[in-house]
Amino acid sequence: MRGDEQVQGGFVVLTTLEDVVPDDHPLRAIRALVDVALEQMRPALDALYAERGRPSVAPEYLLRAQLVQILYAIPSERRLCEQLRYNLLLRWFVGLPMDEPVFHPTTFTKNRDRLLTAEVAEAFFEAIHAQAAAHKLLSREHFSLDGTLLEAAASLKSLRPIEEKDDEAPPRPGGRNPEVDWRGERRSNATHRSTTDPEARLARKGNSQAAKLCYAGHSLTENRNGLIVGCELTEANGSCEREAGLRLLRRQRGRRKRGRMSIGADRGYDTRDFVAGVRELKITPHVAAKDRFSAIDRRTTRHDGYAVSQRRRKLVEEPFGWMKTIGGLYKLRHRGKAKASAVFTFACAAYNLVRLRTLLAEPASA
Repeated sequence: MRGDEQVQGGFVVLTTLEDVVPDDHPLRAIRALVDVALEQMRPALDALYAERGRPSVAPEYLLRAQLVQILYAIPSERRLCEQLRYNLLLRWFVGLPMDEPVFHPTTFTKNRDRLLTAEVAEAFFEAIHAQAAAHKLLSREHFSLDGTLLEAAASLKSLRPIEEKDDEAPPRPGGRNPEVDWRGERRSNATHRSTTDPEARLARKGNSQAAKLCYAGHSLTENRNGLIVGCELTEANGSCEREAGLRLLRRQRGRRKRGRMSIGADRGYDTRDFVAGVRELKITPHVAAKDRFSAIDRRTTRHDGYAVSQRRRKLVEEPFGWMKTIGGLYKLRHRGKAKASAVFTFACAAYNLVRLRTLLAEPASA
């Protein structure tokens, strides 16, 4: 016999978000690290707002929401706000009480120029880095360096000749997404620019791959636990990896004035200028040697540390894979180098948070 569905009326539940989230949930450890970082950033965040006027949405809410979007690969702010309305776990992480309404998606748009900046992102990254250093999880001697291409939020259809003005461009039929035939047309960064994101550049990783409008992301990781200790986003060109690599190494050397240091990298860094620049910083270049015309000789490759650096070098590639598959950087959502740089720095900090949660949960070795 089929039973009847019992429709239950509404009732009041006396509980808090703290009771809903399990004590052993991974987000609890990450939230604790984030709260410490935001507390350190409080004076800098206070300086971003006027003393008078209507109170705004707390910047801590928006920054935690930015992390939620990266950690859970939420594709847009509108979808993020939708999740915050019914997902109690994400609401707890952001810090929104149950009786407080979720802010509108345009809140991110209005606060983007204030909070989605390189200064705020770097301050947050450094606060997380300081916690990793306080727990003695960072290597002070051995590091790895690499770069990757991040596809810009622009289509190849937006490319126009540099000398062509907007009022001179011929109209293209097809509405918002017209058909464009550029067969036989030579396009390069010297002759064309994107009207959607003029700072993006045509680039490709290999000769067999298609060129896309991209930015270049660079990271410096330490070889003990694979944590990112330095990051930077630049224009994608042929020498950006080596130039950004030297800047990251210079900052790292500034943190440690003395002491032995080594840097592992792939063959793309095996150039005389880069190797000479690394040696000027008193850092040993453990760069993968080319078969011909290599700047690395037996003085470096004969030591056991060179082979160890080459084995540990894969640690620098793992954050890029995480950021593109989980962190939402497979294709950027924001246009312009400034916003893309801030998002990339936040993604690097998010990766460190995930790693720190795992490392701090591991039992201490005897």
